[in-house]
Amino acid sequence: MKAKVVVIVGPTASGKTAVSIELAKRINGEIISADSMQIYKYMNIGTAKPTKEEMSGIKHYLLDVVLPNEIFNVAKYKDLAEKAIEEILEKGKTPIIVGGTGLYINTLVNGIEFENIEEDVEYRNYLIEKAQKEGAESLHEELKKIDPVSAENIDKNNIRRVARALEIYKVTGRTKTELDKASQKEVKYDYRMFGLNWEREKLYSRIDLRVDKMLEEGLIDEVKDITEKFEISRTALQGLGYKEVIDYLNGNLTYDEMVEKLKLETRHYAKRQLTWFRRDSRITWLEPQNAVEEIIKSIKE
Repeated sequence: MKAKVVVIVGPTASGKTAVSIELAKRINGEIISADSMQIYKYMNIGTAKPTKEEMSGIKHYLLDVVLPNEIFNVAKYKDLAEKAIEEILEKGKTPIIVGGTGLYINTLVNGIEFENIEEDVEYRNYLIEKAQKEGAESLHEELKKIDPVSAENIDKNNIRRVARALEIYKVTGRTKTELDKASQKEVKYDYRMFGLNWEREKLYSRIDLRVDKMLEEGLIDEVKDITEKFEISRTALQGLGYKEVIDYLNGNLTYDEMVEKLKLETRHYAKRQLTWFRRDSRITWLEPQNAVEEIIKSIKE
């Protein structure tokens, strides 16, 4: 029998951290983050990284893995996450994967293995420059013609990922979708997937409160400190909160405009996360207040 691994997903500000920590206490578990921004050191407030107090003595993996000026990708994530799963299982504990980065979750639960695909950095940079001049929509339309499945799954504003999908096609002559299917292997674990479900207005209210709290806790100073110490990587710059604060610090936004934009972009991001996760029929959606009890009941079956 395959070992059980619990997966808790949901949009930003849905309470995944609190639910996962309470669950870990109840089922002798340890937590593996599936958040593409919490892997960066020093990016704490803007990523809503759990504090030592919030962790309540529960061991967390894949937090603070790389510096903000380093590049990190999904292949590295999968490798580290599977090592963490094995380490937890060897202790006789239950691994709990927690996060909102759909690509990371998808790669784990579908057993995707990555080929070493050559890079064409010159072509990628050309595509990124093209998108900056002509708009992200134009690049996304190119991808739609070549690989409609990837185009549907990649947000048009995520220029870096759209460009990479086009680059893969140029380098290999095969679409990202074709390569993903070919790279799927037998899944190693019995993944039990759960999502936290909120009414939209309540979720948006939680997002607004989270943004206000981040600013009160010193998000602007955190961004200042990071940008003074590091030439922040393009991947890290994708992080919500960081790009908006940088625009404010550079004088491109007023303080009020920054706050409003950050709240709006976070709501949009939450909507995209939900769209991604809703496609996966394996996910059982739960009310947050009952989630711990429901997960415990379900994994005993």
